[in-house]
Amino acid sequence: MTSPMQSPMTTNLTITQPRAVLDDPHACTDSSDVLSVFSALFEGLVRRSDAGYQPALATHWSMSEDARTSSFTLRDGVRFHDGEPCDAEAVKHCLERMARPDMGATLGAPGVYAQYLAGMTFEIVDGRRLKLTTVEPLADILDILHVGHIVSPRALAAAGDDLAKRAVGTGPYRLERWRDGEEVGVSANMAYHGRRPAFATINWRRGASAAERLSLLRDGHAQVANGLDHGQAAVLDRQRFTTLDYLSPVALILMFNAARGPGADPRVRRALNLGIDRMGLVRDVLGGAGQPLHGYVSPVHDGADPDAPGFAHDLAMAGQLLREAGYGTGLELNLYCPTRLPDEAQMLAAALERQLAPIGVSFRIHLEPDRVHYANQVRLKQIHDICVFDSSPMSCFRVLHEKVDSRVRGSWWEGYANPEAEALMDRARRTVDEGPRRAIQRQIYRLLQADPPWLYVYNHRRMVGLAGRHPAFVMPRDGVLNVRALAPPSEPA
Repeated sequence: MTSPMQSPMTTNLTITQPRAVLDDPHACTDSSDVLSVFSALFEGLVRRSDAGYQPALATHWSMSEDARTSSFTLRDGVRFHDGEPCDAEAVKHCLERMARPDMGATLGAPGVYAQYLAGMTFEIVDGRRLKLTTVEPLADILDILHVGHIVSPRALAAAGDDLAKRAVGTGPYRLERWRDGEEVGVSANMAYHGRRPAFATINWRRGASAAERLSLLRDGHAQVANGLDHGQAAVLDRQRFTTLDYLSPVALILMFNAARGPGADPRVRRALNLGIDRMGLVRDVLGGAGQPLHGYVSPVHDGADPDAPGFAHDLAMAGQLLREAGYGTGLELNLYCPTRLPDEAQMLAAALERQLAPIGVSFRIHLEPDRVHYANQVRLKQIHDICVFDSSPMSCFRVLHEKVDSRVRGSWWEGYANPEAEALMDRARRTVDEGPRRAIQRQIYRLLQADPPWLYVYNHRRMVGLAGRHPAFVMPRDGVLNVRALAPPSEPA
C-alpha cells in the first residue's frame, strides 16, 4: 500500500492514543497524551531531551551562585501564532500566570507550580533578556520552567474559559480543531523559527482500547498508535510497521501511612519491600510488560543510582523484621485502592496479598471508584494504612519535594521523615553544577532504599507502532511521543 507519510509538507499524520485532550497550557500534567499535543503547540524557555536541557525560546541561560537568580536570553523575532511578539514581557506574563495558586491543579492538588515560583521577582533587562529570582535556592528550576509554556498574552486575555482560544503558542503547529476528548487537529506553522514542520497537519484521535488503536493503525486510518498491547502488536507485519517497546517513567507504588499505624515503623516498610517478588508481579499482573522498581524513581530518571542493588525477594528477612516490629503473629493492613488509574490496581492488590501471605500479611481492601475523590483523600492524608498510587514527575527534585520532604508536607506526602535525606535535599537545591547535584540525588536514592517511604513495585513497559520503517526513531525517556522528531518513513507501509 502507499504510505500517507511519503513527503514532508504534503502529508497528513494521524496519531491514535488513549486520550485526545486539550488542556490549559499552565495546568500541571504528566499525561503523555496531553504533553504530546502541547509539544506541537507550545514552547517553554528550554526543552528537555535525553541529553539534558536544550534551547527552545531561550538561546542562552545561566544561574547565580546562590541558585536563586536565572538569566535568559530569548530568540530574536519569534512570534506567536496570532502574530504577537514573543518577548520578555510575554514570558513574564506567562510565568506569573503559571505561578498563581489557582493554576497548576492536578487531581485535586492546587498550586503545584506556586509552591516553587510564588514570590518570584522579574527584571526585564530589555525585550530579549530577563532575570527571574526565586525566594529560595532552586538549582533544578529548569525542571519547572520547561513546562512553563509561553502563550500569547493577548490570546489569554481574550480566551475566558475557552481552552481552544488559549492554545496560541509559538510551536511548529497551530490549533485548527478540537473535539473534547475525541480529537485535536493542528496545521503546520510556516512561520516557525526552527526546523520546518514535517507534516501539513497532525490529528490526534482517541482510540478507547488497545485493540481499537491497533485496528486504526493496521487499516491505514492512523500512522502512529501509542499504547498498544504487547501481545496484539506481535501480529503487525515488521516489513510494513515499526514497533518500539519503551519503559514508562511512571512509578507504580503503594504509599505507606508513615505518620501512624504499622507503616510508621521503618521495619514494616522494609519488610514489605523484601517480601514481594517484583518479577512475579510483572508477570502475573502486567503479562510481562513491565520492569521491577527498586527505588523512589524509575531507572530512566537522572537521579536514579544505576549501581545501587535492588531489593532481593527475601521472605526470611521480611518475616524477621515483622517479628522485631511486633507483628510475629500476623499483620492486617487497611489498603485503600482505586478502581482505575492504575487500571490494574485491584489485580495488583490481590497479587500482593498472595505474595505476602507466607509472612502473615493480609489486606482489608477499601475500594474507591471515584478517582478524583481518591486523589483528594490521598492529598488529605486519609489513606488508611497503605494505598495504591503512582509517581509521575520526571524530576527527582519534584518527587522529593512533593512526596518525601517532611518539612514541606506536600500534596502527596504521607507522614514519612528522613532527616539525613532532607539535609541532602537542601544541598541539592543549592548545587548549581548538574553533575554534583545528580550525585547528591543518587545518595538520596540509596537512603530511600535503606529506609523506603513506599512499597516500590514496578514500571510499565509501553509500546508504540508506526506505519512504515523508522530505523532512527526512538521514544524519549519521558515517554512522551515527540511530534517534532516524527518524520515520514524511510520505507512506506
